Amino acid sequence: MKKKVLSVLLAVSMIGAMLAGCGSASEQAAAPVAEETAPAKEEAPAEEAAPAEEAAPAEESGAAGEGTFALVTKSAGNPYNEREAAGFEEAMKAMGYSDSQIIIRHPESATADAQITTINELIAQNVSAIAIAANDQDALQPVCEQAASQGIKIISLDSTLNAASRLTHVNQAGTQIIGQTLMDAVKDLAGGEGQWAILSATSQASNQNAWIAAMKEVMEGEDYAGLELVEVAYGDDEYQKSVDQTQALLTNYPDLKVICAPTTVGIMAAAGVLQDKGSAVKLTGLGLPSEMADYIGTDNVCPYMYLWNPIDVGRLGAYTSVALVNGDITGAAGETFTAGEMGGYEIVEASDGGTEIIVGPPFAFTPDNIDEWKSVY
Repeated sequence: MKKKVLSVLLAVSMIGAMLAGCGSASEQAAAPVAEETAPAKEEAPAEEAAPAEEAAPAEESGAAGEGTFALVTKSAGNPYNEREAAGFEEAMKAMGYSDSQIIIRHPESATADAQITTINELIAQNVSAIAIAANDQDALQPVCEQAASQGIKIISLDSTLNAASRLTHVNQAGTQIIGQTLMDAVKDLAGGEGQWAILSATSQASNQNAWIAAMKEVMEGEDYAGLELVEVAYGDDEYQKSVDQTQALLTNYPDLKVICAPTTVGIMAAAGVLQDKGSAVKLTGLGLPSEMADYIGTDNVCPYMYLWNPIDVGRLGAYTSVALVNGDITGAAGETFTAGEMGGYEIVEASDGGTEIIVGPPFAFTPDNIDEWKSVY
């Protein structure tokens, strides 16, 4: 299945306004339906535009009309969430929707309870659709079913709801390719052998758990036999707790070689600890280039890391929500729609029995390109 290289450069000129605004469980599958994408380390950055004649499809999915569209992120104060929200709002406005038709909610904490409270408020407002970055895919099922019973279209993005709770899921990248990419980085930075640890977000985060499971599966291969995973630590997507967990890892495992943090909050916290201590432990994972630029370098604590563009995740969430409300799609596998300037997408089967739409593969941020992208997001 073909993929469309994401046309995000169009958003760079708007990024100053958007900067006020990690991940999902599924097997990798094809997403954009336009052109093939190279492997993660070789692919053009997510912000790089496709040729002009290919970037803009003939028509967008849906046109501005009635309805109110909501986005519920994981928590307040998370830069990744803020950029995700900026993409959602930007796409809604590009389709002609007004401020009064766009609702962004950042719960006070990264918990299911905080999201349930927020979703109940949105149900009371009788919104048309809610896109949710789930803190707990199963705990949110009752409130999502209640919303659906009132005709509200429910999707997840970034971090998935379970299949019974959503119409479809906007997945930033396929789970298996993320697991493979991160394990290859750990192996590289560890020199092929030694102890390493994972610094995750919350223990209930479906995206984190799926990526960790994929990494463990990759580890079963003979090429990774020299690596020893000593611990999966949880910083709960809180900066100070992630700092504390990093310090504990360094204390408990003096022979530790690598920390992999598949969370933007965790990788930033770990980077600060490692740099302050002058540690020889290397770091990789998923991070925002704007936050990690000072730590990226061949001889620095984080030689390279990965991410996708959270702005695009939010954008695609908006286009998907509108397409569902307008009746252009139902969320079934095999359906296709146009997501504005992002191009054409196909809904595919997900490993949990539901469906998903994949934005694209992860992109490597290295010393060669970090200065270019640190001012973008």
